[in-house]
Amino acid sequence: MNRLQRALDALSERIDTPAPIVLADVMQNNIERMQDLADQRGLGVRPHVKTHKCVEIGRRQVAAGATGITAGNVGEAEVFAAAGFDDIFLAYPVWPSGTKGARIRRLAESVRLRVGVDNVAAIEALADAMKGEPDRLEVVIEVDCGARRSGAPPELAGDLALAARRRGMVPVGVFTYPGHGSSGPDARVRAARDQDAALVTAVRCLTAAGITAQVVSAGSTPTVEFTTSSVITEIRPGEYVFCDLNNTRLGACTDDQVALFVAATVVSDWFPDQVIVDTGTKALSREGSPERGYGGVAGTKAVLAKLNEYHGFLALPGGESRPTIGTVLPVVPNHVCPVILNFEELIVTDSTGTSLERWPVDARGFLS
Repeated sequence: MNRLQRALDALSERIDTPAPIVLADVMQNNIERMQDLADQRGLGVRPHVKTHKCVEIGRRQVAAGATGITAGNVGEAEVFAAAGFDDIFLAYPVWPSGTKGARIRRLAESVRLRVGVDNVAAIEALADAMKGEPDRLEVVIEVDCGARRSGAPPELAGDLALAARRRGMVPVGVFTYPGHGSSGPDARVRAARDQDAALVTAVRCLTAAGITAQVVSAGSTPTVEFTTSSVITEIRPGEYVFCDLNNTRLGACTDDQVALFVAATVVSDWFPDQVIVDTGTKALSREGSPERGYGGVAGTKAVLAKLNEYHGFLALPGGESRPTIGTVLPVVPNHVCPVILNFEELIVTDSTGTSLERWPVDARGFLS
């Protein structure tokens, strides 16, 4: 029997579905393995809490040796700051509109706050938001390394850092995100090399501008294995804490390292080639495609071929046994991060399914 199914069978009478199940022992091994990798390379680990949005998990990452945390928006940073986290990198080119400027200012007064920037307009707006104390805010210049998302050309990193310094803020380094490393197994190495090249160029530009790059920050879970440049000072993986089907398909983790799945119950079976489970887009989001599926049942080749809001269409390939109505199945999501957003709490157990705790998803709903 698959290990996830075995743990789920031990829990099934104590939980309602759909529910996100975390195997704490597997998760802890993931945390420690990433920390060990970073320690061996002399790198800091600054895990991205957007993956779990859970204070308890963040505490475990810091206890294992993380130098601080990465947040994806001001609200996430506020939640973790209120819980005692005092070294936070907001790795996003935030625009301080509405109340965000005042919120960033308050955060910078209470924690060591670094904020990502990739354009002069944002630098000017952030400096204005800091009122008379721009030097409280550390800024990290985001550069693009081929993902074609946010991030300035690496050659402009020095100019942006100087613009921040002129406005009284403290430029401390550069960061990037090699998101194109998720496009396939072969892309991981190429994206890591692109990342290294972009960061080397950006650091050189800061040095030419008379600014020392104290922070040279790299991602991500798919590429961290190949992150080897000597200029890099820290890594920002997120998904590694749970792992998911995308990362197993990429070769960035193994099936044994998957620490989160969604418990789903078979509720209908009228058609010979499928059954219906109670896990749709409101539990799994819509990460995937009809060809690849929207999540897979652990230990089988069966995937969710279609999702409605509350219905999951589990296609049954030839040779797979047909689960009966009432069977509870472990569904491993393609991408774990958006799944967390759908639940108020995580059901936490271990690989035997004997323990049961409930941890709040503290930053759930904080998107701004």
